[in-house]
Amino acid sequence: MGGEGARDFLSRPRVRRASCLCGSAPCILCSCCPASRNSTVSRLIFTFFLFLGVLVSIIMLSPGVESQLYKLPWVCEEGAGIPTALQGYIDCGSLLGYRAVYRMCFATAAFFFFFTLLMLCVRSSRDPRAAIQNGFWFFKFLILVGITVGAFYIPDGSFSNIWFYFGVVGSFLFILIQLVLLIDFAHSWNQLWLGKAEECDSRAWYAGLFFFTILFYSLSIMAVALMFIYYTEPSTCHEGKIFISLNLTLCICMSIAAVLPKVQNAQPNSGLLQASVVMLYTMFVTWLALSSVPEQKCNPHLPTQLGNETFLADPEGYQTQWWDAPSIVGLIIFLLCTLFISLRSSDHRQVNSLMQTEECPPMLQATQQQQLAACEGRAFDNEQDGVTYSYSFFHFCLVLASLHIMMTLTNWYKPGETRKMISTWTAVWVKICASWAGLLLYLWTLVAPLLLPNRDFS
Repeated sequence: MGGEGARDFLSRPRVRRASCLCGSAPCILCSCCPASRNSTVSRLIFTFFLFLGVLVSIIMLSPGVESQLYKLPWVCEEGAGIPTALQGYIDCGSLLGYRAVYRMCFATAAFFFFFTLLMLCVRSSRDPRAAIQNGFWFFKFLILVGITVGAFYIPDGSFSNIWFYFGVVGSFLFILIQLVLLIDFAHSWNQLWLGKAEECDSRAWYAGLFFFTILFYSLSIMAVALMFIYYTEPSTCHEGKIFISLNLTLCICMSIAAVLPKVQNAQPNSGLLQASVVMLYTMFVTWLALSSVPEQKCNPHLPTQLGNETFLADPEGYQTQWWDAPSIVGLIIFLLCTLFISLRSSDHRQVNSLMQTEECPPMLQATQQQQLAACEGRAFDNEQDGVTYSYSFFHFCLVLASLHIMMTLTNWYKPGETRKMISTWTAVWVKICASWAGLLLYLWTLVAPLLLPNRDFS
């Protein structure tokens, strides 16, 4: 480094220089895409921390790890060598894996909750706390590792029971956030293709929208039929029949409301594509709810019971059945929605207001600092005049994401007083209520311009 460059580096503010030295992750990440914004890079790295915790949780639940833990003599004993009686839907080896997931997700949730409080009311990158948000990644990683190690020393006691209810509330809220993101995605998709159709004067774009709308409705109807076949019985499973029928009826009503003339006049961009996406997601949440029903006849995902006890492992071999279809699909949707939160700000004012983000600004003429940052292959500061997203709310979303993935990976099974995992109706009602709340939220986006004509919903 030349003398002039060294003087320039040393003349930077001490906090910013330390942040650069201790935060090499943005430099590594931005070497592939040099003109990256600081705000985007920081969100991606925090999301990577969350995904790292998810990966550790998945490893703890994998059959190979659980089978090794199962062989340890002290794992399934309580007190002075007295074996713990485990009756119900899960064996002791799997119980340890679930307890590990609870503690891992507690660590990630505590980590992001700390930053939720720390980043309250940060208005621009001139705030000293912005340097902490956008740098010091090595130390942040050490903090996360330290919290994780400490979480595994939490005594069993009532921790799992209490943390289960935190997971229930957080997962409920994150399901609603997922629906908001999907609605926003469908709106943007619809606007983009309609704009292309007008620019190119081609009906192919209209045909594409029509095809995907029919596809989503067809998948929804197919899901309804499969749920009636596999999750209901002619003489029982009355709750499941009611849930499926009611949600199907509500989705049909939402679709009709989306194309009413008054709604179309107030919301020209509203259409059946958005309604079909909402219907498909509602059927998915309904499927998740039915997969948590604690009755063997109404839930094919429950392990087969042998008398009053169920064991998924025996001394000669280890088998696990927790990677069922609802968990895998839920994990994929979780990953996509979390990335969506990290990468994008909405083009819609209402979504930005709800998600505490700003509209995506056009790329103006780059400043000298931004050009220098692009040449050096690092992120540039695009938040000197104001943050592009709420730091605090972003971390709060990751807290909810941590709780949601905890419930997803453990299939919403509640730890019982006898240290067993029990399937309960709590999970069923939370998911069903989340589906109803999501439908009400979508209905509000349709009728709000009619009920509040003096407000701008453009």
